[in-house]
Amino acid sequence: MSAPKIRVFVVDDHPLIRNGLAGMIDAEAGLEGVGEAGSGDEAVQRLPALAPDVVLMDLVMPGLDGIEAVAALHPRLPQTRFLILTSLIDPAAVRRAMAAGASGFLSKTASADELVAAIRSAHAGRRVLAPEATDALFEASRQAPTGGDLTPRERELLALMARGLSNQEIVAELAIAMPTVKFHIGNILGKLAVDNRTEAVLKALKHKLVPPL
Repeated sequence: MSAPKIRVFVVDDHPLIRNGLAGMIDAEAGLEGVGEAGSGDEAVQRLPALAPDVVLMDLVMPGLDGIEAVAALHPRLPQTRFLILTSLIDPAAVRRAMAAGASGFLSKTASADELVAAIRSAHAGRRVLAPEATDALFEASRQAPTGGDLTPRERELLALMARGLSNQEIVAELAIAMPTVKFHIGNILGKLAVDNRTEAVLKALKHKLVPPL
């Protein structure tokens, strides 16, 4: 009896890329395309009912980006593996993706064979990082001091987090929108290589990135 096919869903806002990935999946023995979405918001709406084995998720999309979509979906689909696809490898984005629950981070320049191998590896429960992503993480850790890549606005938010302000209170304090606050906090967690606000604050205090409490 043959093993069941790996069910794969594709999320990308560019129809040509989306169709190309879907065609690659359908042409590969052992893989089965079960749907496509053109945005992170559409993926969040459609994926819970389908519960695919693996999702190929574009990073940069209008509305919810790929990492925000993974963060929203991962708690609801703990058995689904998410692979982030991007044209530009950024170490902060790699860390954000892993913190959100992604199983891998791949370059869109990867060959069809590399993508298929990544899908199979992710489905088997293994982490998958493109060589470019591994190199970017290594260079970032070697060159930058902890928090050295935080922007002034991110440091401002981090200081408010250290004071115990909630997201809603930060919105009121800085007069910015809630999605902007969430975006900045996601970047902060990625750049500090932590999983949540508490760890971010503890690390910030340890490395003197914010005034002492």
